Amino acid sequence: MIKNPATLSSWSFRSIYERTSIHRGVIDEVVQPDLRNAYVHCRNTTRTYAKTFYLATRFLPHHKQRSTFAIYGLCRFLDNLVDEAEDLVAGNPVRLQEVERRLSEWKQQLRQTYEGEPTDNPILIAFSDVLRRHHIDISLPYALIDGVCMDLTKNRYDTFDELYDYSYKVASVVGLMISEVFGYKDKAALDHAVDLGIAMQLTNILRDVGEDLMRDRIYLPAEDLRHFGIAEADLFNHTMSDEFIDMMKFQIERARRYYESADKGIPMLSSDSQVPVRLARVNYSRILDKIEKNKYQVFTHRAYLSLTQKMAVLPRVWWRATRS
Repeated sequence: MIKNPATLSSWSFRSIYERTSIHRGVIDEVVQPDLRNAYVHCRNTTRTYAKTFYLATRFLPHHKQRSTFAIYGLCRFLDNLVDEAEDLVAGNPVRLQEVERRLSEWKQQLRQTYEGEPTDNPILIAFSDVLRRHHIDISLPYALIDGVCMDLTKNRYDTFDELYDYSYKVASVVGLMISEVFGYKDKAALDHAVDLGIAMQLTNILRDVGEDLMRDRIYLPAEDLRHFGIAEADLFNHTMSDEFIDMMKFQIERARRYYESADKGIPMLSSDSQVPVRLARVNYSRILDKIEKNKYQVFTHRAYLSLTQKMAVLPRVWWRATRS
């Protein structure tokens, strides 16, 4: 019996690794060629764009891994569609109308997928298989579409309520969709899944302050900047003032409160889904620790964890999950 996670030996680490499906074929079990290729596409997308998330999902049973890849593939496609369109739009109403038309067409394809109509889109092929197994209300991917569309027309947020709405649409709804795949013992788990999405999105925002400024984006609520006496010019000038540091401490504390709420929901999930959620939660929240270690320099330094650092917490995460 494991008495303390700190005493886990390298043998124990290998044992954890071997008890997961991280090194086994996940897609090979799918017999239908088109569906297998669709899942391969979604898995590769997840592995390319979301390394921390991908690592966490590999500790799920095979059928849950595949479903999670499909959901992420859908989310990433929509996000990329808008990201690629941003430079084309550039205030051009004609371009904006074209992007909105494409997203409207995508909504229609999504509706047809929910109605069981065949498709040749690999993402929707995989997602339709997920829908045969799990109930995911169409309002969730619709909300995601609305959320990613906000980046086409909005680059400032006056209040935290506005930012919360955006974060819910682009992050929390993803957690709600995946929760239906993971399974849960108590519907209260969904409220905590929402909070985990908010926490992760706030972490993204704090990590990417510098990159967002280069795209003329400020996700930090204007009401908070005003409260701490920070002007937009201070951000664009990369001013590391005491006021900026105090504001960052405030934002980090807010994100951590959402992580603490999310922790309450993890034991409500199916037992075979708790390790990946804990792993994602722990590694993502450690980005906040990195920001602090970097002395809140988010203008020119992007806080991140190496693969070794991400894997280092696995024994402790595994131990906590087996004790809950």
